[in-house]
Formats: sequence, C-alpha cells, structure tokens
Amino acid sequence: MASTARRDAPEPPDFGILKRLARDQLIYLLEQLPGRKDLFIEPDLMSPLDRIANVSVLKHEVDKLYRVENRPAPSTSDQLCFLVRPRVRTMRYIADIVNADKMSGRSRKYKIIFSPQKFYACEMVLEEEGVFGDVTCDEWSFYLLPLDEDIISMELPEFFRDYFLEGDHRWINSVARALQLLNSLYGPFSRVYGIGRCAKMSYELWRDLEEESENDGQGRKPEIGNIFLMDRDMDYVTALCSQVVYEGLVDDTFRIKCGSVDFGPEVTSSDKSIKVLLNAQDKIFSQIRNEHFSSVFGFLSQKSRNLQAQYDRRQGMDIKQMKNFVSQELKGLKQEHRLLSLHIGACESIMKKKTKQDFQEMIKVEHALLEGFDIRESTSFIEEHIDRQVRATPRPRAICGLAACLIPKDYRSLKTQYLQSYGPEHLLTFHNLKRIGLLTEQAAGETLTAVESRVSKLVTDRAAGKITDAFNSLAKKSNFRAISKKLSLVRPLGAAGLAEELCPACAWPPRLYTLSSHPGPQVLERRGWQGLEEVVRLLNGNEFAMADGAPEDGAGGDAQRVVVAVFLGGCTFSEIAALRFLGKERGCRFIFLTTAITSSARMMEAMAEAKA
Repeated sequence: MASTARRDAPEPPDFGILKRLARDQLIYLLEQLPGRKDLFIEPDLMSPLDRIANVSVLKHEVDKLYRVENRPAPSTSDQLCFLVRPRVRTMRYIADIVNADKMSGRSRKYKIIFSPQKFYACEMVLEEEGVFGDVTCDEWSFYLLPLDEDIISMELPEFFRDYFLEGDHRWINSVARALQLLNSLYGPFSRVYGIGRCAKMSYELWRDLEEESENDGQGRKPEIGNIFLMDRDMDYVTALCSQVVYEGLVDDTFRIKCGSVDFGPEVTSSDKSIKVLLNAQDKIFSQIRNEHFSSVFGFLSQKSRNLQAQYDRRQGMDIKQMKNFVSQELKGLKQEHRLLSLHIGACESIMKKKTKQDFQEMIKVEHALLEGFDIRESTSFIEEHIDRQVRATPRPRAICGLAACLIPKDYRSLKTQYLQSYGPEHLLTFHNLKRIGLLTEQAAGETLTAVESRVSKLVTDRAAGKITDAFNSLAKKSNFRAISKKLSLVRPLGAAGLAEELCPACAWPPRLYTLSSHPGPQVLERRGWQGLEEVVRLLNGNEFAMADGAPEDGAGGDAQRVVVAVFLGGCTFSEIAALRFLGKERGCRFIFLTTAITSSARMMEAMAEAKA
C-alpha cells in the first residue's frame, strides 16, 4: 500500500457469502441425521447462530431446541444432535446423557457437531467415558462471522486465555483455516505481513494448507490485496486503556455481543428491553460510532432538530404531497426517530454511570501513568478506590488502564490492600497476570528511574462485586515506554481534558495512539519491515513480510487498497475506530478480522477464571 494522494477508500467486499456458506453447511450436517430430532446448542453459539440463521432454519427436521446446561436433558426424542464447542466439560455432559440412557435401557442415536473443529482431546474424553462408539462426530467449519461491513469475528473469546496464558496452540489451526477460506473467496492476497509468534505460526500453517489445496486462485480477480497479522501481546496497553469513542463506551457499559446490544429500561424509558443491531445499517449509529464521546451529544441534538424540521414540512403540504410523504419518507423518519431516541438514552445512561465512577479523574490518572509522572498521586487514587470498593457499571468493565512503576514496598502494600478488601481468592488473578507478563514486581535493586519502563492496571468488576487491580509491568514483555517514545504514541493532554476534541486516530483519553495503527500502516507503505528494525527489536521480533506475485505500484486496482488487519487475541472498538480513521486519511479500506472483540474487562475476566 504505497503512499498516494488522498482519495476515497474502496468499498468493502460483500461478506454475505460467509453467512450463506455457514448456514448451508449447518443444514447439510443436520440432514445427515435423517428424521425428527432434538437439537442441543451450547449457549455461546446462540448469538452467532442468530446472525446467520433464523429459528425456521434451525428447526429443519428439528422438533425442539435446548441449551446445553448442567441440569439433565429433558428430551424425549429418539435422536439427539449436539451443536457444541470442542470442550472437555461439554463432552462429559454428553457422555452423562448417553450413559444414563444405557443404564435405563434406552436406545437412541447421538450426533455431535463440533464448531469450528473437532479436537483429539474431545475424542479421548468420549472414549474414556465409554461412549465413543455410541456417537457420530462431525465438524461445522464456522470460522468467520461478519459482524459489520468491515468487521469479521471468529467468536473465539477463549483464544486469548488459551494461547497467551496457557500456551495452548490448538486454535492456530482454526485461524489458518479461516485465512484459507478468506483467501479462497476474496484473494489471492498479494502481500502478507505480520508480527508475533502466534501470527507467524498461523501464517506458516496457512501457507501449508494453501500448498495442499488444489484451488490456487489463479485467474480470479482479488478483492483484498494485503493482510497484516498481529498478536495481542504485542500491545496490551491499548486494550487496557479506557475507551472514549461511542462504540467502545457502549461495549464497556452494555456489553456488545455478536454486533448487537440489549438496551434495558434505563435506555428505552419503558419496562421492556430492546435488542438493537449495531452496524452500518443504523444511520444514526454509523455516524457516531467512531466519535469521541464528548462530541456525540452535540451531534444527536442537531440530528433531533433536523428530524423535527422534516416532520414540520407536513404543515404546508397539499394532499398529493402528503401522500408522497407518507408513502416514501414517513416510515424512514419513524425508524430514524426510534434509533435516535435509543442512542440518546444510551448516552444519558453512560454519562450517569461515568459520573459515579470519577471517569474524568480516571482519565487524568491514566495519562499521568502513561507519561510516567505523578506516580504518588496516582497510587493514592488507586488506594482510595480500593478502600471505597468502587463498583463498576452494570456490565463488568475496566476503569483504569495503566499504572506506572512501583517500588516493592508500594507494590506489596497495594496488593495487600486489594486482597484484604476483596478477598484472597483474587490471588489467582495476580498469579495469572504474572504468567501472562502483565504483572512484574520491581526488583529490590531497581530505582525509581525505572518509572519509564513500568505500567500497571486497576480494574473494577461489578459482576463479582469487586475491583480487580493489577500493577502491570510491560518492560520485559513489550517495552512499552521505549516504543511509546520511538513512535510518539502518547501525546500531551490539553487543559480541556475529556472535553478536548481528539483526533479520531487517538481513540483513548490520554492521547494514546494504538500501537497497531503505527507499525502496521508503516509496514504496508514500506512493503516490509525495513527501517523499523528498532521497533521490531522492542516488540520481540517474529516479524515477516511475504509478497506472492504482488503487482507493481499503481497496478492491482482497488484490491491493493484493501487491507485485512488480523488481531490474534482480540481487538477493541477503539482500535477499530483508530484504523478506520487512518484508512480514510490514506484512501485505503481496513477490514478487521479478530478472534473476538475484547476490552479491558474481558481480558481481566479471562485472568480471573480458573482453568476449565
């Protein structure tokens, strides 16, 4: 993606075919168990299924639908089909049903459909439980779910914990097959770049799969020309900062799932909750999703006045004009008014909750810690929140992104206060944060000059009714301080603070520019990592750049201005907003492929969980 004069970004490819392929394959797999049957669906597959198939499709030769739960299955059908993730605990759930039927002398047929793939460990559990010969197994290759015109998710939130904490490589095959599918439909990709150990392994396995495939894609006109893969552990800092773009705050406050959100009575101003799909089709949302929250109210206010002006046009209409207005415009205006009311309600709810959480103060603390100053004041602020047992929003979310270096005495004091306030069970969280490299206690011999290479974190979690704080030290893992200086990631915070108008590429309150929005575009412009050797060294290497039959400059058409940004371990809505802005500035289109949408709260929840 060479630097060119600014021009409009190309339109994104049509990803609707991904939904159709997944739906058709699921119907085919259900038909492989002929006759009437009951279908058991794992809970975290419910939302993805809603996006690709309605109930009438799922009920194809299916009598009843059940959730996979801990309680005994009430099904009376002679055929049971299980649509599940490849998890050991789910295999034991199925084995219990089969063994219970054996003990009661009941004969039934059982089929397990794994999504997105079957693991050997699952077969071993079925064999150990003595039911492997009683079930038939299949795979539903549901690797990619389009959430919006430029966002594709693998819906694998466990990827982050499994790979980066447990060192489990089992999902790399799924990533490689997802890339193979995307390449077969929208490629061939001419240039592939990446950084990170997981990214490199995924790329190498993907190339092996391509070599084994008979379809080489030659002669097909590509719709995507470039792809950039990045491991989450290349940039933990960005994901841990407070989000201030509207979509990020909606996710932090209400928890967006598979591109939709449930707005409760506090938003709808009624006694009912409403499920709203958040994508580019929502004319209101599409205009404010990437905006700094401080500017959203002004836009919504102006939009409200414009809508009222359109309604007022009816006053001077004759009968013919009124007929045209009702038939052509009224329905659209009512829909826009409904969406406007919901987003105004969401903004008001967010503001109320942020006010209670000292949000502006938290932003100032984050900025101070990122810059490496006012460490004592920031520590006192964290201590106060621990002592007050500050609760978060109705959905678990992080309230403080990053903290700075602490001498051993201060670190131990904060950790002790936290454990005394919220209980010793949180020792597991501290242990996991150390394992993943987010928490490193400063050695006794180090001095306060090490402030420049220390970061730490405080998180609130209402679901468990506690604060989860961690004092992150990324110096050994990602050298954030050095990278920040090298790339000028942190910019001075103006006197206006939260209300200051920010560049959309700076989607975080302390003017923190996403790490992925700096090396990524630079690598694309340079056609490789030349000139970025120091950045690569600080990011611990494992970089790669491949060009397979890449066209010369100016050739390749719009495909060469379409870039798939692959986040292995999850990406935030703030990162998406930042790269959208950069794409618009540079006349290119970023497509986001992520293992899952993440946030500071989701990352901390993963750290707090015991291994399944």
